[in-house]
Amino acid sequence: MPPSNSILLRFESKNGQFRLTVNPNDEFPELLPTILDHLPKDVDSRSLVLSNKPHGGQDRLLNSLKGVTINRVGLSHGDKLFLKYSDQPPINGHSVAPPPPPATAAQPYNSSNRLNGLPILPTEDLPIAPPPQTSPTATIKNPWEVVQQSPLDSRLDKEDGKIPRKLDQKMCRHGAKGMCDYCMPLEPYNANYLAEKKIKHLSFHSYLRKINSATNKPELKSSYMPPLSEPYYRVKRNCPSGHPPWPEGICTKCQPSAITLQAQQFRMVDHVEFTTPDLINSLLDFWRQTGEQRVGFLYGHYEEYKEVPLGIKAVVEAIYEPPQIDEVDGCTLHEWDNEKDVDEVARLCGLQKVGVIYTDLIDAGAGDGTVVCKRHVDSYYLSSLEITFAARLQAQNPKPTKWSDTGRFGSNFVTCVVSGDEDGGIAISAFQVSNSAVEMVRADIVEPSADPAVMLVRDEEQEQGSAHRTRYIPEVFYRRINEYGASVQENAKPAFPVEYLLLTLTHGFPASPTPMFNTSNFTIENRQMMGQSQELSAVAKKLGVSPGKIDANASMKSVSDFHLLCFIHGMGILSKEEEALLCRTARSHDLDEGFQLISTPGWATLLAILQESGERPPKRPCSPASLEARHRHGAGVPGVPGSSAEQLAKRFKGASLS
Repeated sequence: MPPSNSILLRFESKNGQFRLTVNPNDEFPELLPTILDHLPKDVDSRSLVLSNKPHGGQDRLLNSLKGVTINRVGLSHGDKLFLKYSDQPPINGHSVAPPPPPATAAQPYNSSNRLNGLPILPTEDLPIAPPPQTSPTATIKNPWEVVQQSPLDSRLDKEDGKIPRKLDQKMCRHGAKGMCDYCMPLEPYNANYLAEKKIKHLSFHSYLRKINSATNKPELKSSYMPPLSEPYYRVKRNCPSGHPPWPEGICTKCQPSAITLQAQQFRMVDHVEFTTPDLINSLLDFWRQTGEQRVGFLYGHYEEYKEVPLGIKAVVEAIYEPPQIDEVDGCTLHEWDNEKDVDEVARLCGLQKVGVIYTDLIDAGAGDGTVVCKRHVDSYYLSSLEITFAARLQAQNPKPTKWSDTGRFGSNFVTCVVSGDEDGGIAISAFQVSNSAVEMVRADIVEPSADPAVMLVRDEEQEQGSAHRTRYIPEVFYRRINEYGASVQENAKPAFPVEYLLLTLTHGFPASPTPMFNTSNFTIENRQMMGQSQELSAVAKKLGVSPGKIDANASMKSVSDFHLLCFIHGMGILSKEEEALLCRTARSHDLDEGFQLISTPGWATLLAILQESGERPPKRPCSPASLEARHRHGAGVPGVPGSSAEQLAKRFKGASLS
């Protein structure tokens, strides 16, 4: 029996039931350690939700009930509460789950784990990019058991995805609880619904439901087969026929089949959302001041997109501009030496590289801010050179999925172009290239053309001094509607339209912006040609540091800037634990973690360095009395005859540099 001043509460979760003896005057967050002892070890404590009903009840996050006691909500002895939670998200891209961290370490994305009131900081570094496969054609046995896909994909896999419909007043002849063909829910890949909503492409998970229903039929009781398979247009290695490897020999087993191009039905990402217009304005400021183009990489995360059945959107939180040479008609990217460092800062902030953006703007010369419209239905939307560029980036950022026999399929990487629209305004366009385009670029089958609207098919040429062909080019065909309205198949050599390789995405801005980084006025990197450079004085000014004065509140508020975080990371002053705490402070804007950051030795060292070499106080203005005295003595006043300033100028003028 519990003590007289305690009550017994029952808890039920998806892992079972348990009971706790609690004090009615205890607050709900105080129960968190005891509740976690009865749950699996991989439970994300931030996602713990209490409810009074198993379904359709009043759900409340446990961490949001601070200050609320058990007695206040009216719970009595023997009452039952229902727990809902999710597992800790795995690191994106691992086909095999990483080993568990030490007992004193916590993952950087879970700052709720506490030890003696202090956060448990991470001690090891885990990459985002998936590990390379030993062979591009190597298949994985039972990929649904070993491939670790993103938490968003796992959540969308569990959703029903069907589109609900209301009762048809004309056709339905049943009651309110009945259902017929005119009101039953539609599948997420229903063609009529997509045409009605003007959705051009299926979402990835809708396409997955469509082909999986045709590949695996439970009623046949056959073995399960992964429904997805990436295209492969290269000569297969290690052919079992026994002939010499390519280019000395080739057979029908190892040579690729003919390629028939057709528009891809689905897209991996449906929408691109920029959290604030300031992201685009900062990129446009470079073009406005220099007249030259600019390239930047998008950092953000992926979320579910409700406007498309089972859709995915890329949410952009920051744009990083790598080293580059900018010109009026394009850009040339240099070696990005600190790319891994920027990716690490993004990972600590819960972000990853989601795409690339660049400008293609020409002033119309009218003096009213209009620009030339280069991309339209009669010219092109993405040139063959840009498609090749996007395909290479998508190949470098594959998507891990358990529905593919190789453990990966396509890419979530997007390409955005800022160019002129038909009204002369500045507009954003978002694209992806098809999986066939990525593989054709990877297999060196196609190359860009001088005509931006067509893509060239390469020749099977020989290198100098070689007796064999250097590449195998399979037959490439595409289908088009001829002048008689018939669908005919054409040979793609020597060139074919780029529309067969292109996918269009929607884009936009949120109605009520809530960006992760609330400040963006720190100097942007790699803009030395504009006379802008990232220096310690700019950091000191940003953090409110001056000789003899440190504004702690300003420091905590101003660290929420992605460019500032990357610069501080490059200084190498903070330890890994302190950098993780800094990024969490910038991401969550939590004052408690901000005060913990201020008390760390690394942050104190950074502020001391900024005090010594950072922002300098402005010079005091001269008073009228002192200025009159200087005029009277003729000392140091320019323009006064006989003054020391005039004598010094004469000596410099008469000096010879030869």
